[in-house]
Amino acid sequence: MDKHWNNYCTMSIVHFMAFPETIRGEGPIVETVTKIAEDPFFGAIEIGWIKDPAVRAQVKKVVETAHIQVGHGGQSALLLQKLNLNSLDEGERQRAVEQVYRSIDEAAEMGARRVAVLSGVDPGDADRLKALDALAKSILQACAYGRQKGVAITLETFDREIDKKCLIGPSDLAAQFSERIRRDYPDFGLMYDLSHQPLLHETSEFALTQLAPHLVHIHVGNSVLDPATPGYGDLHPRFGWPGGCNDVPELTEFIRTLFKVGYLSDSRSDRPWIGFEVKPQSADEPSALVIANAKRVWQEAWSRA
Repeated sequence: MDKHWNNYCTMSIVHFMAFPETIRGEGPIVETVTKIAEDPFFGAIEIGWIKDPAVRAQVKKVVETAHIQVGHGGQSALLLQKLNLNSLDEGERQRAVEQVYRSIDEAAEMGARRVAVLSGVDPGDADRLKALDALAKSILQACAYGRQKGVAITLETFDREIDKKCLIGPSDLAAQFSERIRRDYPDFGLMYDLSHQPLLHETSEFALTQLAPHLVHIHVGNSVLDPATPGYGDLHPRFGWPGGCNDVPELTEFIRTLFKVGYLSDSRSDRPWIGFEVKPQSADEPSALVIANAKRVWQEAWSRA
């Protein structure tokens, strides 16, 4: 592309994946948020739950001072507590909804306008329709609560068979589900992650064409399909990881398709988010190097797109 990406999108990064020591809502959150906020490459940061109100206040000061936008990733709070928004057990389903309410409260406190969530485990063919109804009930509750706080809900799609094994899921089903929710909440939308594309056995053309009217957020990263290869599944290794699925060529094709379906466009008045979701796989992969890897691969892919 001849024009800089800042003309088309807002670059973000998933803080709690780049710095996995913070994923449980504790640890060096202020220090690591500050590292991202100091980098003008990023116009936004995606934070997760932060358990200590005093730490939240410090983080809010950092992001306000740096003039960086904030999004809230509620996925880790659901996953780590094994909560399921499409559980057929009403008590379990409601506990998951209540966690999303807490995420919405934190998002509003931090100035985030969206909370990202994920569906629960796919129950299989026999109960899938019931699970979709349960998920719709949960998402509608979350949207209603979020509307009171000025926070919209984003549902991220995940793999169906390999790692998270989520109900949503394949892109065609995700688009159908989004249509159902958007009848009542037009600001609801979907997030698609290049990392999940190989795990869903999809292509950029198929997935993004299906999802285009519903997309409000994009993630880019890597994954591994071979069970015998380190990093197998949805672990978000760096680009170029041995045996990984995504590197410069795949990201280049993904960017081209984002333009083709209109997610990236000269005619848009906003600048939609594209976020890095990359994670160090060991102690000898410092977060700073993994982030530098993502930025370098993005720059190269953009120049080729």
